[in-house]
Amino acid sequence: STSHLQLAAFALGTVGWILCTISMGIVEWRVWHVDNTTIISSGIAWVGIWKVCFISYLHVSPGYKEQFCHKFSGYDSSIPPDIYAAQGLLLIAMFMGLLGLTATVFALRNIYMGITHKALITHLFLVGGFFYIFAGLCVLIPVSWNFYSVTHNHSIAFPPSYYMPSSPAVQEAGAAIPVGIVAVILLLLSGTFCLSYRFPVTANTVTK
Repeated sequence: STSHLQLAAFALGTVGWILCTISMGIVEWRVWHVDNTTIISSGIAWVGIWKVCFISYLHVSPGYKEQFCHKFSGYDSSIPPDIYAAQGLLLIAMFMGLLGLTATVFALRNIYMGITHKALITHLFLVGGFFYIFAGLCVLIPVSWNFYSVTHNHSIAFPPSYYMPSSPAVQEAGAAIPVGIVAVILLLLSGTFCLSYRFPVTANTVTK
């Protein structure tokens, strides 16, 4: 009965970790609106942390559309540091979140199985809380950095093979950023709940 908050931490941490993974795979980190629709037929391109995509009607039968994507290469010096930072930090966050979930599961297992190993349970919750908070911060940095780039309409000097302009007419935050923000909130809450755990103190009573 003393670990309900930590059980909630596990649930929130699980959802936060899933959202972190989802945000990493979503291509809509930045939504670019471009004026030249010769190749980017819809006038909209999506810039993610792994690739850039757009819809084109070029070389496609009338009435059909095709999505073209270009994966970022590690040798593309034109790709800004905030995108490369997001790649590394989100991979770290996913790994740290998984470690946090593992530590929380073992701690809860000991509690609900009646294993009263005070030091082990407390340390597992502390480790889990640390991993949750570290994972949340690893998501917060790329989300904030990319949102800053969007609000200041930063350009990207894409290689010619990408068929992308160096700067959009207008750009806005894509779906990955709010998903990442929710992941940050849930992971930080999970970490706080885990760190707040205190092993219950039982008093021995003598009956006559």
